[in-house]
Amino acid sequence: MDTNEIIEAIDVEIRRLQAARALLLVGSPTSKPTAKPSPKPSKRKLSATGRARIVAAQKARWAMTKKAAK
Repeated sequence: MDTNEIIEAIDVEIRRLQAARALLLVGSPTSKPTAKPSPKPSKRKLSATGRARIVAAQKARWAMTKKAAK
């Protein structure tokens, strides 16, 4: 296969893809979306005691890091 044939095959494929792209951009006015978008999940809430445990654990990690640095 010589380079001219390869280039011609690429050009044909480009034209085919551009035609498909044009069809997708125009779309059909009678088409309707088939699937509803899923609802956004609600945020998880953290209790005050849970937050306090996380804070205490992080402070302990910081203390160990500072102690190891000395």
